[in-house]
Amino acid sequence: MLSASKHEESRTHPGRSVLVMKLVAAAVALGLVLAFPALAPDPFILSVGVVIASYAALAVAWNFVGGLTGYISLGHAAYSGLGGYGTALLITEAGVNPWVSMVVAAVLVGLAAVPIGIASLRVRGASFVIVSIALVLILLLVAQSWADVTGGSNGLRVPRPFGTDVLRPEQHERFFYLFVALTLVALVLWWVIDRSRLGTGLKAIREDEDKAQALGVPTFAYKLVVFVVSAFMTAMAGGMYALWFGSLDPIFQFSILTGSYLVLMSLLGGVRSLLGPVVGAVIVGYAVEFFKNQYGDTQLHLVALGLLLALVVLFMPDGVIPWLTAQFDRFRPGDTSIREVDAAQLAEERKALEEAKS
Repeated sequence: MLSASKHEESRTHPGRSVLVMKLVAAAVALGLVLAFPALAPDPFILSVGVVIASYAALAVAWNFVGGLTGYISLGHAAYSGLGGYGTALLITEAGVNPWVSMVVAAVLVGLAAVPIGIASLRVRGASFVIVSIALVLILLLVAQSWADVTGGSNGLRVPRPFGTDVLRPEQHERFFYLFVALTLVALVLWWVIDRSRLGTGLKAIREDEDKAQALGVPTFAYKLVVFVVSAFMTAMAGGMYALWFGSLDPIFQFSILTGSYLVLMSLLGGVRSLLGPVVGAVIVGYAVEFFKNQYGDTQLHLVALGLLLALVVLFMPDGVIPWLTAQFDRFRPGDTSIREVDAAQLAEERKALEEAKS
Protein backbone atom coordinates (compact mmCIF):
# COMPACT_ATOMS: atom_id res chain seq x y z
CA MET A 1 0.00 0.00 0.00
CA LEU A 2 2.87 2.31 0.76
CA SER A 3 4.40 1.68 -2.65
CA ALA A 4 1.07 2.35 -4.33
CA SER A 5 0.78 5.74 -2.61
CA LYS A 6 4.33 6.56 -3.62
CA HIS A 7 3.50 5.62 -7.18
CA GLU A 8 0.42 7.87 -7.20
CA GLU A 9 2.56 10.71 -5.87
CA SER A 10 5.13 10.13 -8.61
CA ARG A 11 2.37 10.20 -11.22
CA THR A 12 0.94 13.52 -10.04
CA HIS A 13 4.33 15.15 -9.53
CA PRO A 14 4.93 15.94 -13.26
CA GLY A 15 1.53 17.66 -13.41
CA ARG A 16 2.45 19.88 -10.48
CA SER A 17 5.81 20.63 -12.07
CA VAL A 18 4.17 21.68 -15.31
CA LEU A 19 1.75 23.93 -13.41
CA VAL A 20 4.61 25.57 -11.53
CA MET A 21 6.51 26.09 -14.78
CA LYS A 22 3.45 27.71 -16.37
CA LEU A 23 2.97 30.03 -13.41
CA VAL A 24 6.63 31.03 -13.41
CA ALA A 25 6.56 31.63 -17.18
CA ALA A 26 3.40 33.73 -16.85
CA ALA A 27 4.94 35.79 -14.04
CA VAL A 28 8.14 36.38 -16.03
CA ALA A 29 6.16 37.33 -19.16
CA LEU A 30 3.97 39.75 -17.21
CA GLY A 31 7.04 41.28 -15.59
CA LEU A 32 8.66 41.84 -18.99
CA VAL A 33 5.47 43.39 -20.34
CA LEU A 34 5.18 45.79 -17.42
CA ALA A 35 8.87 46.71 -17.74
CA PHE A 36 8.63 47.38 -21.49
CA PRO A 37 8.06 51.17 -21.26
CA ALA A 38 11.20 51.51 -19.14
CA LEU A 39 13.18 49.28 -21.52
CA ALA A 40 12.02 50.97 -24.75
CA PRO A 41 14.97 52.90 -26.20
CA ASP A 42 12.90 55.69 -27.77
CA PRO A 43 9.29 56.96 -28.08
CA PHE A 44 8.83 55.30 -31.48
CA ILE A 45 9.49 51.82 -30.09
CA LEU A 46 7.16 52.64 -27.22
CA SER A 47 4.44 53.66 -29.69
CA VAL A 48 4.93 50.34 -31.50
CA GLY A 49 4.39 48.64 -28.15
CA VAL A 50 1.11 50.54 -27.75
CA VAL A 51 -0.02 49.38 -31.21
CA ILE A 52 0.85 45.77 -30.39
CA ALA A 53 -0.96 46.02 -27.03
CA SER A 54 -4.04 47.39 -28.84
CA TYR A 55 -3.86 44.47 -31.29
CA ALA A 56 -3.70 42.07 -28.34
CA ALA A 57 -6.87 43.56 -26.83
CA LEU A 58 -8.65 43.38 -30.18
CA ALA A 59 -7.49 39.82 -30.89
CA VAL A 60 -8.68 38.54 -27.50
CA ALA A 61 -12.02 40.32 -28.07
CA TRP A 62 -12.32 38.65 -31.50
CA ASN A 63 -11.54 35.27 -29.96
CA PHE A 64 -14.78 35.30 -27.97
CA VAL A 65 -16.54 34.52 -31.23
CA GLY A 66 -13.80 32.86 -33.26
CA GLY A 67 -12.31 30.70 -30.54
CA LEU A 68 -15.42 29.67 -28.64
CA THR A 69 -17.93 29.23 -31.49
CA GLY A 70 -15.69 28.65 -34.51
CA TYR A 71 -17.40 31.47 -36.44
CA ILE A 72 -14.80 33.40 -38.45
CA SER A 73 -15.55 37.11 -38.63
CA LEU A 74 -13.65 39.45 -40.92
CA GLY A 75 -15.85 42.35 -39.88
CA HIS A 76 -14.81 43.09 -36.32
CA ALA A 77 -13.37 46.39 -37.51
CA ALA A 78 -17.01 47.50 -37.59
CA TYR A 79 -17.24 47.34 -33.80
CA SER A 80 -13.83 48.86 -33.12
CA GLY A 81 -14.62 51.65 -35.59
CA LEU A 82 -18.03 52.29 -34.03
CA GLY A 83 -16.41 52.34 -30.60
CA GLY A 84 -13.87 54.90 -31.79
CA TYR A 85 -16.38 57.17 -33.52
CA GLY A 86 -18.87 56.84 -30.65
CA THR A 87 -16.18 57.86 -28.16
CA ALA A 88 -15.12 60.84 -30.28
CA LEU A 89 -18.68 62.09 -30.85
CA LEU A 90 -19.64 61.82 -27.18
CA ILE A 91 -16.58 63.91 -26.27
CA THR A 92 -16.85 66.56 -28.99
CA GLU A 93 -20.64 66.86 -29.33
CA ALA A 94 -21.95 66.01 -25.86
CA GLY A 95 -18.98 67.08 -23.75
CA VAL A 96 -18.84 63.77 -21.88
CA ASN A 97 -15.71 62.73 -19.97
CA PRO A 98 -13.39 60.77 -22.31
CA TRP A 99 -13.30 57.61 -20.18
CA VAL A 100 -17.04 57.67 -19.62
CA SER A 101 -17.47 58.21 -23.36
CA MET A 102 -15.39 55.12 -24.11
CA VAL A 103 -17.51 52.92 -21.84
CA VAL A 104 -20.85 54.39 -22.98
CA ALA A 105 -19.86 54.00 -26.64
CA ALA A 106 -18.92 50.36 -26.01
CA VAL A 107 -22.28 49.73 -24.30
CA LEU A 108 -24.12 51.29 -27.26
CA VAL A 109 -22.12 49.14 -29.67
CA GLY A 110 -23.00 46.08 -27.59
CA LEU A 111 -26.69 47.00 -27.81
CA ALA A 112 -26.38 47.54 -31.56
CA ALA A 113 -24.73 44.12 -31.83
CA VAL A 114 -27.96 42.46 -30.65
CA PRO A 115 -29.96 43.04 -33.86
CA ILE A 116 -26.81 42.57 -35.93
CA GLY A 117 -26.21 39.22 -34.26
CA ILE A 118 -29.84 38.16 -34.63
CA ALA A 119 -29.53 38.73 -38.37
CA SER A 120 -26.02 37.45 -39.01
CA LEU A 121 -25.85 34.43 -36.71
CA ARG A 122 -28.60 32.69 -38.63
CA VAL A 123 -26.02 31.79 -41.29
CA ARG A 124 -22.78 29.84 -40.96
CA GLY A 125 -19.45 29.30 -42.64
CA ALA A 126 -18.67 31.38 -45.72
CA SER A 127 -22.07 33.10 -45.54
CA PHE A 128 -21.26 34.47 -42.08
CA VAL A 129 -17.88 35.72 -43.33
CA ILE A 130 -19.59 37.53 -46.24
CA VAL A 131 -22.14 39.13 -43.91
CA SER A 132 -19.35 40.36 -41.61
CA ILE A 133 -17.48 41.89 -44.56
CA ALA A 134 -20.64 43.55 -45.83
CA LEU A 135 -21.18 45.21 -42.45
CA VAL A 136 -17.73 46.79 -42.54
CA LEU A 137 -18.19 48.06 -46.10
CA ILE A 138 -21.60 49.55 -45.27
CA LEU A 139 -20.23 51.39 -42.26
CA LEU A 140 -17.26 52.63 -44.31
CA LEU A 141 -19.64 54.17 -46.87
CA VAL A 142 -21.74 55.72 -44.10
CA ALA A 143 -18.67 57.20 -42.37
CA GLN A 144 -17.40 58.68 -45.64
CA SER A 145 -20.77 60.03 -46.75
CA TRP A 146 -22.20 61.39 -43.49
CA ALA A 147 -19.72 64.24 -43.32
CA ASP A 148 -21.83 66.42 -41.00
CA VAL A 149 -21.46 63.84 -38.22
CA THR A 150 -18.39 61.74 -38.97
CA GLY A 151 -16.29 64.35 -40.75
CA GLY A 152 -16.41 62.34 -43.98
CA SER A 153 -13.11 61.39 -45.53
CA ASN A 154 -11.34 63.99 -43.37
CA GLY A 155 -12.24 62.03 -40.25
CA LEU A 156 -12.51 63.39 -36.72
CA ARG A 157 -10.11 64.88 -34.25
CA VAL A 158 -10.32 63.25 -30.80
CA PRO A 159 -9.30 65.34 -27.76
CA ARG A 160 -6.76 63.46 -25.71
CA PRO A 161 -7.82 62.60 -22.17
CA PHE A 162 -4.65 63.88 -20.49
CA GLY A 163 -3.65 67.50 -20.09
CA THR A 164 -1.32 69.41 -22.38
CA ASP A 165 1.41 69.14 -19.78
CA VAL A 166 1.62 65.38 -20.42
CA LEU A 167 4.13 64.87 -23.22
CA ARG A 168 3.59 62.37 -25.99
CA PRO A 169 6.10 59.74 -24.68
CA GLU A 170 4.38 59.78 -21.29
CA GLN A 171 1.02 59.36 -23.02
CA HIS A 172 2.41 56.34 -24.85
CA GLU A 173 3.45 54.83 -21.53
CA ARG A 174 0.07 55.42 -19.90
CA PHE A 175 -1.89 54.02 -22.81
CA PHE A 176 0.39 51.01 -23.00
CA TYR A 177 -0.54 50.08 -19.44
CA LEU A 178 -4.22 50.82 -20.15
CA PHE A 179 -4.24 48.49 -23.15
CA VAL A 180 -2.46 45.79 -21.12
CA ALA A 181 -5.10 46.16 -18.38
CA LEU A 182 -7.90 45.92 -20.95
CA THR A 183 -6.29 42.81 -22.42
CA LEU A 184 -6.05 41.22 -18.97
CA VAL A 185 -9.73 41.95 -18.30
CA ALA A 186 -10.66 40.36 -21.62
CA LEU A 187 -8.51 37.31 -20.86
CA VAL A 188 -10.10 36.83 -17.45
CA LEU A 189 -13.58 37.14 -18.97
CA TRP A 190 -12.69 34.65 -21.73
CA TRP A 191 -11.32 32.23 -19.13
CA VAL A 192 -14.47 32.49 -17.00
CA ILE A 193 -16.76 31.91 -19.98
CA ASP A 194 -14.61 29.05 -21.26
CA ARG A 195 -15.02 27.18 -17.96
CA SER A 196 -18.71 27.92 -17.47
CA ARG A 197 -21.81 26.12 -18.69
CA LEU A 198 -22.04 28.75 -21.40
CA GLY A 199 -18.51 27.91 -22.52
CA THR A 200 -19.29 24.20 -22.64
CA GLY A 201 -22.27 24.90 -24.87
CA LEU A 202 -20.24 27.21 -27.10
CA LYS A 203 -17.52 24.60 -27.57
CA ALA A 204 -20.20 22.05 -28.44
CA ILE A 205 -21.41 24.50 -31.09
CA ARG A 206 -17.86 24.84 -32.37
CA GLU A 207 -17.44 21.09 -32.76
CA ASP A 208 -20.89 20.28 -34.22
CA GLU A 209 -23.68 22.82 -33.99
CA ASP A 210 -26.42 20.50 -35.25
CA LYS A 211 -25.60 17.82 -32.69
CA ALA A 212 -25.40 20.43 -29.92
CA GLN A 213 -28.84 21.71 -30.84
CA ALA A 214 -30.21 18.17 -30.96
CA LEU A 215 -28.89 17.62 -27.42
CA GLY A 216 -30.82 20.62 -26.14
CA VAL A 217 -28.15 23.34 -26.20
CA PRO A 218 -29.77 26.76 -26.89
CA THR A 219 -27.30 27.38 -29.69
CA PHE A 220 -28.67 30.67 -31.01
CA ALA A 221 -28.96 32.27 -27.57
CA TYR A 222 -25.45 31.18 -26.61
CA LYS A 223 -23.99 32.51 -29.85
CA LEU A 224 -25.80 35.82 -29.45
CA VAL A 225 -24.54 36.31 -25.89
CA VAL A 226 -20.90 35.76 -26.77
CA PHE A 227 -21.30 37.81 -29.96
CA VAL A 228 -22.48 40.81 -27.93
CA VAL A 229 -19.65 40.35 -25.41
CA SER A 230 -17.14 40.24 -28.26
CA ALA A 231 -18.57 43.41 -29.84
CA PHE A 232 -18.49 45.23 -26.48
CA MET A 233 -14.84 44.35 -25.78
CA THR A 234 -13.85 45.21 -29.36
CA ALA A 235 -15.55 48.59 -29.05
CA MET A 236 -13.71 49.23 -25.78
CA ALA A 237 -10.40 48.63 -27.55
CA GLY A 238 -11.48 50.81 -30.48
CA GLY A 239 -12.48 53.65 -28.18
CA MET A 240 -9.22 53.48 -26.28
CA TYR A 241 -7.28 53.50 -29.56
CA ALA A 242 -9.16 56.65 -30.62
CA LEU A 243 -8.22 58.37 -27.36
CA TRP A 244 -4.57 57.41 -27.84
CA PHE A 245 -4.18 58.17 -31.54
CA GLY A 246 -6.10 61.42 -31.46
CA SER A 247 -7.73 61.23 -34.90
CA LEU A 248 -10.06 58.93 -36.81
CA ASP A 249 -9.86 58.03 -40.50
CA PRO A 250 -12.84 56.04 -41.86
CA ILE A 251 -10.71 54.06 -44.30
CA PHE A 252 -8.50 52.84 -41.45
CA GLN A 253 -11.23 52.46 -38.84
CA PHE A 254 -13.50 50.39 -41.08
CA SER A 255 -10.86 48.34 -42.88
CA ILE A 256 -11.26 44.67 -43.77
CA LEU A 257 -7.52 44.37 -43.22
CA THR A 258 -8.05 44.95 -39.51
CA GLY A 259 -10.39 41.98 -39.32
CA SER A 260 -7.93 39.91 -41.35
CA TYR A 261 -5.14 40.82 -38.94
CA LEU A 262 -7.25 39.68 -35.98
CA VAL A 263 -8.00 36.35 -37.66
CA LEU A 264 -4.32 35.82 -38.48
CA MET A 265 -3.23 36.72 -34.94
CA SER A 266 -5.67 34.31 -33.35
CA LEU A 267 -4.93 31.49 -35.79
CA LEU A 268 -1.19 31.98 -35.39
CA GLY A 269 -1.28 31.86 -31.60
CA GLY A 270 -4.08 29.29 -31.34
CA VAL A 271 -7.78 30.14 -31.23
CA ARG A 272 -8.54 27.46 -28.63
CA SER A 273 -5.93 28.61 -26.13
CA LEU A 274 -6.25 31.48 -23.68
CA LEU A 275 -3.03 33.27 -24.59
CA GLY A 276 -2.99 32.32 -28.27
CA PRO A 277 -4.36 35.65 -29.57
CA VAL A 278 -1.87 37.57 -27.41
CA VAL A 279 1.08 35.61 -28.78
CA GLY A 280 -0.23 36.05 -32.32
CA ALA A 281 -0.74 39.78 -31.76
CA VAL A 282 2.87 40.20 -30.66
CA ILE A 283 4.22 38.34 -33.70
CA VAL A 284 1.90 39.82 -36.33
CA GLY A 285 1.83 43.29 -34.79
CA TYR A 286 5.62 43.49 -34.73
CA ALA A 287 5.84 42.13 -38.29
CA VAL A 288 3.35 44.70 -39.59
CA GLU A 289 5.12 47.63 -37.94
CA PHE A 290 8.54 46.34 -39.05
CA PHE A 291 7.56 46.07 -42.72
CA LYS A 292 5.80 49.43 -42.67
CA ASN A 293 8.87 51.07 -41.15
CA GLN A 294 11.30 49.38 -43.52
CA TYR A 295 9.34 49.57 -46.77
CA GLY A 296 7.07 52.57 -46.27
CA ASP A 297 3.68 52.61 -47.97
CA THR A 298 4.33 49.59 -50.16
CA GLN A 299 2.09 46.53 -49.88
CA LEU A 300 5.00 44.24 -49.07
CA HIS A 301 3.73 43.73 -45.53
CA LEU A 302 0.56 42.20 -46.97
CA VAL A 303 2.62 39.73 -49.00
CA ALA A 304 4.67 38.81 -45.93
CA LEU A 305 1.56 38.31 -43.80
CA GLY A 306 -0.01 36.18 -46.54
CA LEU A 307 3.06 33.95 -46.56
CA LEU A 308 2.98 33.78 -42.77
CA LEU A 309 -0.67 32.70 -42.84
CA ALA A 310 0.14 30.00 -45.41
CA LEU A 311 2.99 28.66 -43.26
CA VAL A 312 0.76 28.58 -40.19
CA VAL A 313 -2.00 26.69 -42.00
CA LEU A 314 0.46 24.18 -43.47
CA PHE A 315 2.70 23.48 -40.49
CA MET A 316 0.91 24.74 -37.38
CA PRO A 317 -2.83 24.53 -38.12
CA ASP A 318 -3.72 24.67 -34.42
CA GLY A 319 -1.42 27.63 -33.69
CA VAL A 320 1.93 28.28 -32.07
CA ILE A 321 0.97 27.54 -28.46
CA PRO A 322 -0.66 24.13 -29.19
CA TRP A 323 2.32 23.24 -31.40
CA LEU A 324 4.83 24.15 -28.68
CA THR A 325 2.76 22.26 -26.11
CA ALA A 326 2.77 19.17 -28.32
CA GLN A 327 6.55 19.41 -28.75
CA PHE A 328 7.01 19.75 -25.00
CA ASP A 329 4.74 16.78 -24.30
CA ARG A 330 6.89 14.61 -26.54
CA PHE A 331 9.78 14.93 -24.09
CA ARG A 332 7.73 14.95 -20.88
CA PRO A 333 7.35 11.59 -19.13
CA GLY A 334 3.71 10.58 -19.20
CA ASP A 335 1.52 7.91 -17.67
CA THR A 336 1.79 4.39 -19.07
CA SER A 337 -0.81 1.65 -19.12
CA ILE A 338 1.68 -0.80 -17.54
CA ARG A 339 3.03 0.16 -14.12
CA GLU A 340 6.76 -0.36 -13.87
CA VAL A 341 7.91 -1.78 -10.51
CA ASP A 342 11.06 -3.50 -9.36
CA ALA A 343 11.27 -6.93 -7.69
CA ALA A 344 11.39 -5.50 -4.16
CA GLN A 345 8.20 -3.50 -4.67
CA LEU A 346 6.47 -6.52 -6.19
CA ALA A 347 7.44 -8.74 -3.24
CA GLU A 348 6.30 -6.12 -0.76
CA GLU A 349 2.90 -5.77 -2.45
CA ARG A 350 2.49 -9.57 -2.58
CA LYS A 351 3.27 -9.85 1.12
CA ALA A 352 0.78 -7.11 1.98
CA LEU A 353 -1.89 -8.86 -0.11
CA GLU A 354 -1.31 -12.20 1.66
CA GLU A 355 -1.50 -10.53 5.10
CA ALA A 356 -4.77 -8.88 4.12
CA LYS A 357 -6.24 -12.27 3.08
CA SER A 358 -5.19 -13.93 6.34
